[in-house]
Amino acid sequence: MIVTWAFGHLLGLKMPEEIDKNWQTWQMETLPMIPKQIGIKPLPKTGQQLKAIKQLAHRKDVKEFVIATDAGREGELVARWILEWIHFNKPVKRLWISSQTNKAIKEGFKHLKPATQYDALYESALARSKADWLVGLNISRALTVKYEDSLNAGRVQTPTLSFVRQQEKQMDKFRPQTYYRIELEIEGQKALRVQNNPYEIKDQQEAQNLIEQMKQHSGTVVELSEKTKTENAPLPYDLTEIQRTANQRYNFSAKKTLSLVQSLYETHKVVTYPRTDSKYLTNDMKKTMKERLQAVANFAPEVKEYIKAGATVKQKAVFNDVKVTDHSGLIPTEQRASPAKFSNDEQKIYNMIVSRFLTLFANPHKKLQQKATVAFANERFVFTQNKVIEPGWKPSEDTSETTVQWQKGQKVRPNFSIKKELTKPPKPLNESTLLEKMEKFDLGTPATRAEIIEKLIRSELMERTPNGLQVSPKGKQLLDLVNPSLVTPDLTKKWEDELEAIAQGKFSSNKFLKQIEQDTKQLINEVKQSQKKYQDFSLTQKECPKCGSFLREKNTRDGKIYVCSNSECHYHRRKDPKVSNHRCPQCHKKMEIIEGKNGAYFRCKFDGITEKIPNKKDQKKKMSKQEEKRLLKQYSKPEEPEEGPLSIALKEAMNKED
Repeated sequence: MIVTWAFGHLLGLKMPEEIDKNWQTWQMETLPMIPKQIGIKPLPKTGQQLKAIKQLAHRKDVKEFVIATDAGREGELVARWILEWIHFNKPVKRLWISSQTNKAIKEGFKHLKPATQYDALYESALARSKADWLVGLNISRALTVKYEDSLNAGRVQTPTLSFVRQQEKQMDKFRPQTYYRIELEIEGQKALRVQNNPYEIKDQQEAQNLIEQMKQHSGTVVELSEKTKTENAPLPYDLTEIQRTANQRYNFSAKKTLSLVQSLYETHKVVTYPRTDSKYLTNDMKKTMKERLQAVANFAPEVKEYIKAGATVKQKAVFNDVKVTDHSGLIPTEQRASPAKFSNDEQKIYNMIVSRFLTLFANPHKKLQQKATVAFANERFVFTQNKVIEPGWKPSEDTSETTVQWQKGQKVRPNFSIKKELTKPPKPLNESTLLEKMEKFDLGTPATRAEIIEKLIRSELMERTPNGLQVSPKGKQLLDLVNPSLVTPDLTKKWEDELEAIAQGKFSSNKFLKQIEQDTKQLINEVKQSQKKYQDFSLTQKECPKCGSFLREKNTRDGKIYVCSNSECHYHRRKDPKVSNHRCPQCHKKMEIIEGKNGAYFRCKFDGITEKIPNKKDQKKKMSKQEEKRLLKQYSKPEEPEEGPLSIALKEAMNKED
């Protein structure tokens, strides 16, 4: 076998200017751009790897090609584009696995399938890619040309941005209101008055009057019910749920969580395929449960008990072939983990996956729930108390006995109090709640949702704040300028349903793309006819020293910069000086790099000290503190002390005494 690799996509669809010379200049007259054939091209820095794959694939001793990329829609596209680019015309097979342990890989190679079985999946991926090209590039170019600013729109990212904005509008409309609720206390237990609308009592006197009315009647337990409630363990995580939970628990971004799970899958090989949208397991995985438990035997004391009991899964509903799409839920593999090799963050995610997995082997959580309804004439108060019968998969829950012995017909002494409450404002969306909405409305896939959020932030349409996600002034305007059909998730849902039908061989990709072309023409026509105005909030009053146009403020990974608003001018500079790792000799704080007339130099903003930036030769001569510490450590290792005559004599004397 010859093994080689792709690192994500090596190829992508050609850009408009590479297809037609008329599309090199951004102008409204050439829109919409609908090429007969888009074609593919190597992505930057991938040429050498493509060349290597081509040379290997065309070796005379190579008889077939095995696609072993991610087992999913996008993984199929990665491989098929490579095969197309290198003009491979020998048999092609497909390795389809959900974990990367040696056992899973060997088993997968025993059951290789003809790649033609996955042609429909490739057609679906290709159709999605072309559709995003047609809508995304055309709309973004139309908006950018019309409003003279970089405005990116798309059928997934725009409705995602709209969700955040809708929540902000609800927050803006919110006005806090005071309301009152009546509480009854009996033997230390409390219950609120039952009412259809909890906010109905707006006045404290009204609440007091109601209490006086109730006091005229004796309180009676009019209804008593007992019910055993059984709660089964939760199903394994899918990618979106673990991203949401990690965001709530550790404030991890969706992108960071995906990266950590991917590392556990690819590098450590201790979890199954991460980019899954299913929480279920296939029936043929039942026979692997004992091995998976043995792999996590040291994780918790109860694991050994589960193994002794035959590794029996108590949450039977988890095995459901129909509900497993390309991949099963996220669970540990049969490979034992080496926690010492994990980073702290990898350990947190691994603990989440294993803990959820282990609950499948625990008994259901059972509790006896007793409800007592106390009536004062027509007013009702319902007291609820629980007694845990079997903790099951929730061992930490309180198992104390109930505290009130209720009896039907029992008389109750009125002990009322008034609770003053204030209506709570809606919270801004964070990544967890945004992912939940994206999943509900089929925006993106588990594999792409994290990147969609990152793209909105990179393009300055949305911002992360300590309180949650926030739409920027630019993003607010974009939502007003863009076509209404792109703001709602309806178009994307329609697309995803049709793309899934293509993947299952039930719908034609050609028919799908013809419809996308029609939609694109309609969308561009709407932009051209729009009379809406745009205000560029990033435009400053600072003039470009080269052409005199105003400078625009822009966020980059390296901080804020000023760029010229004139598309023909390429002037740019930093807004704030760059902070270096070079320390001030006086206060020892990091110094800034200042661009002066005679070149760059270091300056301390705290005490004004300046220093020349050494050239490369000087830098080589001067040893850094890290190098200094490393050399000191290397040459300061204590040598073994030589034994003197006295030491030798003492040892001999001690030995004789023994």
